[in-house]
Amino acid sequence: MVDKFKVAQPWLTLLARLILGAVLLVAGALKVPNLPKSAMAVRAYEMLPIPIANFLGYTLPWIEIGLGLLLIVGATVKISGALGGLTMLAFIIAIAQAWARGLSIDCGCFGGGGAIDPEDTKYLSEIIRDIGLMGLGIFLYLYPKGRFAIEK
Repeated sequence: MVDKFKVAQPWLTLLARLILGAVLLVAGALKVPNLPKSAMAVRAYEMLPIPIANFLGYTLPWIEIGLGLLLIVGATVKISGALGGLTMLAFIIAIAQAWARGLSIDCGCFGGGGAIDPEDTKYLSEIIRDIGLMGLGIFLYLYPKGRFAIEK
């Protein structure tokens, strides 16, 4: 069993890099054209003081793009995987607290964000998605060596 994992692991690392990297890259790229809306989406969670929420709204898309690109090309995989996983953990916490507090907001994960009709919230599916993506980040931290990576 261990031998099979050793053979499959570099390919699993590649797959994890491409999935987490693509999700981060697309999420960031969809937010960049409308950074004020990204800031509004962060403010909608009502977790942070407005200046900090605005700062995150303007910078997070660029961080997502950077992490996504690093993962896709396979550079600094251990660090990028860990940061991607921590980013997903932060999203899980933010979504869970919005749900627990009864806020009706779009997560803003792929652009958009802000108040929505309570029937349109998708908190559970968003949390499950982000748990899976966080798992990929943890896997990449533990097994950063993979196929077709700049970093050997």
